[in-house]
Amino acid sequence: LKALLPWQGKTLLEHQVVTLLDGGCCRVIAVLGHRNKELSPLLEGRPGVHWVHNPDYLQGKTTSLKAGVRELGESPPSSILILNVDQQRSADTIRGVIAAHSGQGQLITIPCHEGKGGHPVAVSATLLPELAEITEETAGLKAVVRRHASETHRVELGIAGLLLDLNTPEDYQEALALMQNSNF
Repeated sequence: LKALLPWQGKTLLEHQVVTLLDGGCCRVIAVLGHRNKELSPLLEGRPGVHWVHNPDYLQGKTTSLKAGVRELGESPPSSILILNVDQQRSADTIRGVIAAHSGQGQLITIPCHEGKGGHPVAVSATLLPELAEITEETAGLKAVVRRHASETHRVELGIAGLLLDLNTPEDYQEALALMQNSNF
């Protein structure tokens, strides 16, 4: 289970939550699917952290994003960051994305490295109704970004780690090496 892999003395899940909070997020909603009973104790009692179980996780990532959107409730923040547990980022990177999004007034901000889009993606709360309706069949978040291409700010941050996604054991090893050698 990727969320339990070791990362800087913690699990990926714990590190991601701490990094998001240290990077300026006022609240973190972790959406747990597979083995949620094993993961939820890692989050219990952490200030600013809430978790929600997504029983439909086998139907794809869009179900997790929609579960997170539902958890925001009636008074969501003005913007949200979307980041998977296997996309580890530093607090500096989180701060950079938040600053870029806050300063532009765009609906979506995508951090880039050498022209390639990475994560986390920042999204205005005005798009939450669209995010609540995404499906795997319509390409999920990518479809929302395409619909709002003219209102999307792509910001070059010069951080190679923006592109990492820990999908394979090789990706994990590459990320560990990159983390040792640069600002992640």
